[in-house]
Amino acid sequence: MNSRAVIRQNIELARWCCDAYLADLSDGDLMVRPAAGCNHINWQLGHLITSDHDLINAVAPGSMPELPSGFGAKYSKATAAIDDASNFCTKEELLNTASIQLKSALAALQTATDEDLDDPAPAPINSYAPNVAAVFSLLGSHWMMHSGQWVVVRRLLGKPVLF
Repeated sequence: MNSRAVIRQNIELARWCCDAYLADLSDGDLMVRPAAGCNHINWQLGHLITSDHDLINAVAPGSMPELPSGFGAKYSKATAAIDDASNFCTKEELLNTASIQLKSALAALQTATDEDLDDPAPAPINSYAPNVAAVFSLLGSHWMMHSGQWVVVRRLLGKPVLF
């Protein structure tokens, strides 16, 4: 197994887990905050999608499709405190956009050479992901970091324990 396969496997495992946490949540459920001052799942998903897009474009310029018109503005830091669902995408729109972005990111990963993966990540990304391989790895670990909050929301909503 080469480094690209390991990174891909980690991304796919993280997405499998995240997909399971999201599967039985409604659009309304995505607007629940795990605690005061925390971001709701809808905003977190938009943030993750935007981050994936920007991170991979930073290390593989032009490899990612454009996000839907206005997507970045809907999911900026300025919108994190908004509780009105009409300001955000639906669950279906978010998951479709995430799928499109992931497919392109995995294609970019597949074409990266070992030397490409060893290249330093650009600033300011290099403060937390020193090389291109670490940037690609964020597409799994970043989602898993946020999914811990989704478990709290699931418990608040009385959803079944999954893992």
